[in-house]
Amino acid sequence: MTAGRNARSRRPGHQSGLTLIEVMVSLVVISLALTAAAVSLGQVISSTNSMRDRTYASWIGQNRLAELRLSGELPDTGRTNGEVQYAGVDWRWETNISETGVENLLRIDVSVTAPDREDPAWTVTGFIGAPVIPGQANRAWGSNSRNRGDRQ
Repeated sequence: MTAGRNARSRRPGHQSGLTLIEVMVSLVVISLALTAAAVSLGQVISSTNSMRDRTYASWIGQNRLAELRLSGELPDTGRTNGEVQYAGVDWRWETNISETGVENLLRIDVSVTAPDREDPAWTVTGFIGAPVIPGQANRAWGSNSRNRGDRQ
C-alpha cells in the first residue's frame, strides 16, 4: 500500500525541493531578523557609551568639588572653566560658584561636557563652607551634645 501511495504522490517530471519564491521569502525573513538584531545591538552600544560618559562626567565633577573643598580656602563666586584628561579623553568642566543666602556657605555647580558634545553630560552640585581648624567642628558637636544630655 505504501508503494502505491508514493507512486501516486509523485508526478512525472516533479522534483522535490524549494521553489525560487520560497527561497526568496526565506531570505527576506532572515534579512529582516538580522536587521532588527543589528539595530537593537546599535541601541545597546549607544546606551552603554552614554552611561559610560555620564559616569565619567560624574566622577570628574565630584573630583572638582573635592579639589575645591580640600583647598582650605573659601572660593570666590563666579564661573571658572577648564579641561581635564580622564580615561584618555579631554573633558571640559565649568564651575559656577554662587551665594546661598547662608553666611559662609556657597553652592557649587560643576558641569562636565564630553568631547564632541555641546551640552553637559552631567552636572554635580555641592556646597562648601568656610574652612575651620581641623577638629574644632567635632569639639563643638561634642560640647553641644553634652549640654543637651545635662538638660534631660
